[in-house]
Amino acid sequence: MTELATQRDDEKAIDLIGIGNAIVDIIVNVDDEFLKTNNLEKGSMNLIELNQSYELLKDCKVIKQIAGGSTANTVYALATLGNKVEFIGRVKNDQYGINFSDSIKKSGAIFNSKIVQSEKSSAHSVIFVTPDAQRTMCTYLGASVEFEPSDLDNSSINKSKYLYLEGYLWDSDLAKKAFVNAAQIAKQSNTQIVLSLSDSFCVDRHRESFIELIKEYVDILFCNESELQSLFLDNTFEDCKKYISSICHLTIVTMGKNGSLIMNQNKIDKIDSVLTGKVIDTTGAGDIYAGGFMHGLINNYPLKRCGEFGSLCAGHIITQIGSKPNINLKDLIQK
Repeated sequence: MTELATQRDDEKAIDLIGIGNAIVDIIVNVDDEFLKTNNLEKGSMNLIELNQSYELLKDCKVIKQIAGGSTANTVYALATLGNKVEFIGRVKNDQYGINFSDSIKKSGAIFNSKIVQSEKSSAHSVIFVTPDAQRTMCTYLGASVEFEPSDLDNSSINKSKYLYLEGYLWDSDLAKKAFVNAAQIAKQSNTQIVLSLSDSFCVDRHRESFIELIKEYVDILFCNESELQSLFLDNTFEDCKKYISSICHLTIVTMGKNGSLIMNQNKIDKIDSVLTGKVIDTTGAGDIYAGGFMHGLINNYPLKRCGEFGSLCAGHIITQIGSKPNINLKDLIQK
């Protein structure tokens, strides 16, 4: 593997530390008519208030509740693959906060974030899954949106090989400040910085500042096709690939059933998609792909093999309900 912009220190005690919104996923099956009735665009991520959450859920049957959030999903996958990982997020001592804490720790991940005092509830995301396996998210960020620099654990960042950040944090000014502080600490301690763009609507809101962030701090970028094209507004996909390669050393672009691309400077590897069964729910597929890929990087596999790990993990997760694997991912990869 070609050396990244930041020299990785393999002697560090933690493989990866992830910082993101600590969210409990509430998974519900609905039909397309439900989305139309509630003015929800299929595949979108919508920020809502607590009363809207109650209103949307009142006539729905909840299938599953489990720790979620983009970075938390990736950290969870990495922990189940046997890596030493930590998650930093903000929760309150309430039902959702306790649910999140218990769930993320069950994976084997470290979660030492202090319980916060807040008038707001812990965050949760109602994920509406339609028969075509697409997911539409309505997220109440609650206490997680108050994430600030004091919530960081600087010593953990110093001891970690990778710092993994999610684009959703960029929606809050306080969280944005913490985001940049964490990136600065990582740069000073030779910790490689990984960014997931999270959502094309999020990119729409912060296009210019995301580009500057990538130029200044990011070593590794995860995104999908729509997020990449949103980043470079109205350009062709081919042009977008050239632009991102000029500002980021390593970019991984997921393309659903069309597989993924690994762009390492001027070299591009195409990775085929993998499907291990019938597609049921695409929730967290990109997050779990990132988990499989980062597992490969942490364990010094070639980039193409990292992509194959990511594709395999994502190919399994979309055959079940929810973003947490119901099988041993380590066994899946070893086979």
